[in-house]
Amino acid sequence: MDPVTRPDVEAAARRVAGAVRRTPVLVLEPDALGLPGPVAAKLDLLQPTGSFKVRGAASLLTGVEVPPAGVVAASGGNFGLAVAWAARRLGHPAAVFVPDTSPPAKLRPLAELGADVHVVPGYYADALAAADAHVAATGALRAHAYDQAEVVAGQGTATAELLEDVGDLDTLLVAVGGGGLIAGAAAWVGDDVRLVGVETAGTPAMHAARRAGGPVDVEVGGLAASALGARRLGDHAWAAQRWIDDALLVTDKEVAAAQRRLWAAARLVAEPGGATALAALTSGRYRPAPGERVGLLVCGANTDPAEVVPEAAGPGADASG
Repeated sequence: MDPVTRPDVEAAARRVAGAVRRTPVLVLEPDALGLPGPVAAKLDLLQPTGSFKVRGAASLLTGVEVPPAGVVAASGGNFGLAVAWAARRLGHPAAVFVPDTSPPAKLRPLAELGADVHVVPGYYADALAAADAHVAATGALRAHAYDQAEVVAGQGTATAELLEDVGDLDTLLVAVGGGGLIAGAAAWVGDDVRLVGVETAGTPAMHAARRAGGPVDVEVGGLAASALGARRLGDHAWAAQRWIDDALLVTDKEVAAAQRRLWAAARLVAEPGGATALAALTSGRYRPAPGERVGLLVCGANTDPAEVVPEAAGPGADASG
């Protein structure tokens, strides 16, 4: 498979202009996070549905013909929200298949966006199998959360904006699930920026693929499974490995600590997958060299704030979500 390239990202940027937000970049000061230097954080958790996924969904639905049966997606929650949002905006029916392991913070808004929601026992791979059966039965457009060229190109627009806003970076840290976000980042930066994928120990699809010499199935679980819980790295992400320099693993405990650090430093509530790239820095799994210019993508916010900041539940409130 040929990888998505910078011209593909440029075309996606033209398609999604005005449909998605150009999110800000916040320079996280080192003292606030206990880091050796400042970090440029692209705040794509501020997208309309709380994650970067709207970029890929809007890129797909404006880049291909959508049949009368509409669009079908499988998702741990974020991509389903993105497809439902983009489909409603463009006037298309949408069906979304989600695993029952997704948190309520991701499931509740789907119906509010007008999607036909199907909850499937298990994890993302189980929802994907059910979605594919629905596509075969209805003739609807299949929207893949991370392994479709138009989707990957759309996700690459986040990195394009980051580099336009901050100028040069030496290193970019990106959370990895199925690999759509990092494949899009790789398409934009090529060999110009050191690109490091960060996964949790419970969602190690890229780490396992690099060790095995190709995508392999992995067991999925843990804190970030709803966002990063792909059982297998996507083919587009594998094709982009020529531009990806390293793959790191962090623990659930380290991700939770990064969520709390981000709240303390910037009053931002990120979901576990959204804080995974930051966890590589706050845990010391990635140690920048003196003067190294580092950036990262804070890619999602769909979580119960009380799970990150217990006092957000308020006196006597039920913090269980």
